[in-house]
Amino acid sequence: MNVGKWLHTRFRVHDLEKSLGFYRDILGLKEVSRTTSPRGSTLVFLQPAAGGEMLELCHYPAAGPVNCPADLVHLAFEVENLDLFGEHAAGHGYPWSDGPTTTSTGLRFAFLDAPEGYEVEIVEKGKKAS
Repeated sequence: MNVGKWLHTRFRVHDLEKSLGFYRDILGLKEVSRTTSPRGSTLVFLQPAAGGEMLELCHYPAAGPVNCPADLVHLAFEVENLDLFGEHAAGHGYPWSDGPTTTSTGLRFAFLDAPEGYEVEIVEKGKKAS
């Protein structure tokens, strides 16, 4: 049996407001809903303007700080212009942590670090690997 549509991915965060600021103000995700779980977690669902899967931020202070090791997980998003996006992110205190890189097929991408140590990959739209 196969699963259906991918719905969301959850990241636990310690500083909800800082994380919301990053995903909202830097990436442009829109808050879709905010609820409190039965155990008391604050759950905030965010989605790109283009739609698709959502990101769920889970704020559960009782679990302690979040320590996301390098290269554990990352989200990837597409942009029209990698250089302009990089200037935008750096202007808000989030410079590239790796890249930009151009592959032999012309694909351009770079990474930045979100709050809590989660990585975000930004891929330039229209640049497709062969």
